[in-house]
Amino acid sequence: MEWIADPTIWVGLLTLIGLEIVLGIDNLVFIAILSDKLAPEHRQRARLIGLSLALVMRLGLLAGISWVMSLSEPVVSFWRLSLSWRDLILIAGGGFLLVKATSEIHERVEGRTHEDSSGAGHAAFWPVVAQIVALDLVFSLDSVITAVGMVDELYVMMAAVVVAVAAMLVAARPLTAFISARPSLIVLCLSFLLMIGLVLVIDGLGLHVPKGYVYAAMGFSLLVETLNQLAARKPRRSAAKIVTRHQVADAVLRLLGGAPVPADPAPERTMFGAAERRMVGGVLGLAEQPVSSIMTPRDQVVWLDPGAPNLLATLRSNPHREFPVGASIHAMRGVVRKEDVLAQYMEGRRMDLNALLRSAPIVSARASVLETFAQFQRTTAELALVVDEQEHFQGLVTRTDLLEAIAGEFPDEGE
Repeated sequence: MEWIADPTIWVGLLTLIGLEIVLGIDNLVFIAILSDKLAPEHRQRARLIGLSLALVMRLGLLAGISWVMSLSEPVVSFWRLSLSWRDLILIAGGGFLLVKATSEIHERVEGRTHEDSSGAGHAAFWPVVAQIVALDLVFSLDSVITAVGMVDELYVMMAAVVVAVAAMLVAARPLTAFISARPSLIVLCLSFLLMIGLVLVIDGLGLHVPKGYVYAAMGFSLLVETLNQLAARKPRRSAAKIVTRHQVADAVLRLLGGAPVPADPAPERTMFGAAERRMVGGVLGLAEQPVSSIMTPRDQVVWLDPGAPNLLATLRSNPHREFPVGASIHAMRGVVRKEDVLAQYMEGRRMDLNALLRSAPIVSARASVLETFAQFQRTTAELALVVDEQEHFQGLVTRTDLLEAIAGEFPDEGE
């Protein structure tokens, strides 16, 4: 138990834990990006398996330190290069990182999604875990060689590795959530993996690059990205202050090709009310709603027959301003206005509906409400005659019917 009172052991342990955590960041970023390709219910399981296998591999490599150190002996020599198994593993791992990071960046720039063989929109579980394990081997070898070079006690190395992996397990989920919520940060992390892959290849070829340069570049890039994220917060806050109805109206008008609505400076953020939602729903449904759904059916239409003897009584008993005119309910010839008929009567002239007849828009029963709007825009008439394919009168539609299709029913006389 002398090690408890030995400050050099504690200093070496803390230093090695810090270094193992720093070295594990590369591994953790790769696991975060790969696990994000899985279905949400499988991501935590993949992270747990990946980091657990990393811990097992690192402890196993530490247990076979003599074998690990033998990996530094040259096994391949050509020209001026002598490569050991460690060098070959680093070159293979670095090459894999270069290929993987490049393909990931390409997919994100092209906007393609990761799809498994079933086309469900997520990658298959075990291929992703296999990629995590393959990179774990490379990072574990680098981590163990670093630990062997720093301290002599095996239990200190193992304790540092266990603590570092435990810290990564705790940080895996929040780090993944943080990275996934920021697309620009994902591309930045993939760029880090490109740089780390290149460093591994160069290191495997015998050209050592101090890790301090790599982590300094990563730290500077993260600082710039942090400033970008902070700069983007102000526009988001400004947008949040805009009244919600103006945000919705602005979005709808932009989709329709119109100009945005000026924002109301009022501080309250009221949503569209129920009446407004009904009106918006009515407007958006005009093109699909047939005019037959809002017209007055033929059997409810008040119409005038020029040969009928009780025209004046019919006019007095109904509040309508315009009346369809025809010899039968199946064949209407036009409309007359009540004031024109009453003017004839007041002037003592013979009541002649044919002389007062006005043309009325003719609308097919299969036309939409929106098409009926277009018909009314070309005339001053207040009602249109709705006919079927054989030109038989089916009913009539008024300007008020069109307004009610948007705003809802208005009360009739006596309601």
